[in-house]
Amino acid sequence: MDTLSTAVQSDGEDVAPDAAAPVLTDITDDLRSMADFDDHENVYHVEDAASGLNAFIALHDSTLGPSLGGCRMWPFATEEEAITDVLRLSRGMSYKAALSGVECGGGKSVIIGDSKTDKSEALFRAFGRAVDSFGGRYYSGEDVGVTMQDMDWAGQETNYVFGTDDRGGDPVPTTAYGVQVGIKAAARHRLGSEDLSGLTIAVQGLGHVGNELCALLRRDGASLVVSDMDPDAVLRAVLAYGAMPVEPDEIYGVEADVFAPCALGAVINDDTLPRLKCAIVAGSANNQLAQARHGEALQQNRILYAPDYVINAGGLIAFSLWLTPEGYSQERGDALTARIGGTLATIFKRADKENAPTNSVADRIAVELIRQGG
Repeated sequence: MDTLSTAVQSDGEDVAPDAAAPVLTDITDDLRSMADFDDHENVYHVEDAASGLNAFIALHDSTLGPSLGGCRMWPFATEEEAITDVLRLSRGMSYKAALSGVECGGGKSVIIGDSKTDKSEALFRAFGRAVDSFGGRYYSGEDVGVTMQDMDWAGQETNYVFGTDDRGGDPVPTTAYGVQVGIKAAARHRLGSEDLSGLTIAVQGLGHVGNELCALLRRDGASLVVSDMDPDAVLRAVLAYGAMPVEPDEIYGVEADVFAPCALGAVINDDTLPRLKCAIVAGSANNQLAQARHGEALQQNRILYAPDYVINAGGLIAFSLWLTPEGYSQERGDALTARIGGTLATIFKRADKENAPTNSVADRIAVELIRQGG
């Protein structure tokens, strides 16, 4: 993009970039014609030549509070691909916060790079300085490809990150717990019981959340079928949980009660949807539907979809508590995360009543809540 050249502060005023400060370029106006723009408040391109940082930070909506959303590191093929991802993720965080009943809005950041080879302390400290420049308008944390160590580095430059050793720790257990609660709610609605014993659950993606979810589901008596691009992760799941392994492309056609996408987004699409042999789609991945119309296709195929930003809200809920006067506690985090089941039950019932896809119902409820909050 030829517009990524002017250094700006978070208030949009042009400034000369400090040698130690990343260059933030407000590209909001250049993105308004994009299908996924959805009235974002601000979108910034972040660059730091010294560390090699190339990132985007999107602030979607701050009606309910400061924008909160993790940082993802991924080897995007193009900057446009990264922008599309950050826009969709940021909007999802706004809706996630609204439906979770927490006092924050939605934001997100993505770093272009391979998390296995391109990480450095300098890069994440530069990212921390970029987050700090927003002065509390945006709080970041861990997401795909980013660890607590990375947030510890960023946290040396800013107080506006979570998932550090002293502020929130690892959000994975809470996120996985929320997905477990959501799967039980979906099973109760679609199969008549939240008892998971004897059910077959196909888990796609065995990263931090996917692996933790497998442990919880196995404890509930479910039989697991798993896939991942990393054969070592698959082997660990086989040995630890007695899971049946399949190749990554075969997971879609597994006969299962539940398909749980726990990797990246857009896995429910024109190619994969006809292959699904499940009653429920419920997992931790963000943006599971390639397009909104795929939610309608799931409905037509009598597959119950648990909207991703509802079921995977556990991490956001836990981090949001650090912004409250009472502060964070495991007890409060678990109690709020347990409410995911009730939220999904409301969405499922309303979708049945309106004969509408669950994703569109969830979107409408989220927008209603944001408007009421304004």
